[in-house]
Amino acid sequence: MWWEENGWLYGGASGRIKCTLANWTGIVYKIPRTELDKCREREDLKQSGVYFLFGASDETGKGIVYVGQAGARKNGEGILNRLQEHKRSPEKDYWTEAVVFTTSNNSFESTEISYLENRFCNLATQANRYEVKNGNDPTPGNITEEKESELEEFIDYAKVIMGTLGHKVFEPLNRVTLEKGKEIYETTEDGRLLHLKRTIKNVCAVEAEGKQTTEGFAVLKSFICRNVRYRKKCKRVDELENG
Repeated sequence: MWWEENGWLYGGASGRIKCTLANWTGIVYKIPRTELDKCREREDLKQSGVYFLFGASDETGKGIVYVGQAGARKNGEGILNRLQEHKRSPEKDYWTEAVVFTTSNNSFESTEISYLENRFCNLATQANRYEVKNGNDPTPGNITEEKESELEEFIDYAKVIMGTLGHKVFEPLNRVTLEKGKEIYETTEDGRLLHLKRTIKNVCAVEAEGKQTTEGFAVLKSFICRNVRYRKKCKRVDELENG
């Protein structure tokens, strides 16, 4: 069952989403790995396109992404079939969600999807937010200047939708070093630090510094809690913990 709301098509509480934009031929699907079989009725998922597999590292917790392409086959299989192959592959057991880009008029040919795969992969690598699992740099293919301009416009739309779907895979981490504590955080335009000093009567005094970042509010390392009754330091946190 699917329903539409404000230009978005939702596939139930499972989290399947289809998105289109006005004056754009692109079609985007966000599909949880566990919901692939429920997408068999979607004819546009049998077309050619480019896809992203998203997951997280069990060791570091860092986001993982794989960028791939799928061409429509003579037997009528395309992107969805390729995703199902990845689902069965032990080498791709890290991904939990796929984001798919195709078109409403099935206009992608092998040259176009090769170019998009290459550009998307390079953009994700440059942004350095996710660990890019592509072993080799995808071949960009040979396209005309006119086609390149057309595909770059497609990429601009794709960036907007990808961020809306919750994946900042194309947004670089602009990091700077804060002078105090030499800690490194992603900053906003306002680089000011917030200093907090509070005494809890007969318990302790807390002193900490933090700042607003594009990921939320971050508390810097080494905030101090002092025992008021005995006038001595009782704890120093040497690691940043959960903001």
